[in-house]
Amino acid sequence: MAKVLIVDDSKFMRKVIREALESGGHTIIGEADNGADGIVEYKSTKPDFVTMDITMGGKDGLKAVREILEIDVNAKIIIVSALNENTIRMNDPGIKVAAFITKPFDKELLLNTISGIL
Repeated sequence: MAKVLIVDDSKFMRKVIREALESGGHTIIGEADNGADGIVEYKSTKPDFVTMDITMGGKDGLKAVREILEIDVNAKIIIVSALNENTIRMNDPGIKVAAFITKPFDKELLLNTISGIL
């Protein structure tokens, strides 16, 4: 299965995402609690895909997505946020990610979304 980086400021949400992904056979190779650390982790771990929250202290998810895509135009990023896709696109109409999942999410939706991307 895939190697995953989880970026979310909520320790609880990182745990929920981790458990969902691991139950689907994926390996978590890194976690970060803000966008800046997520970028550092991305560079060092080179994951198959990233789950990215949007609203975080410090560097937010939108900025982190843009920077990761500057590093790797083929990066596969799934936004997992309490903000819905329309709200995110209003803030960044040109955002290029593989998928949007709104919190709270269904584990099967996350796993099926990942299967479709990989």
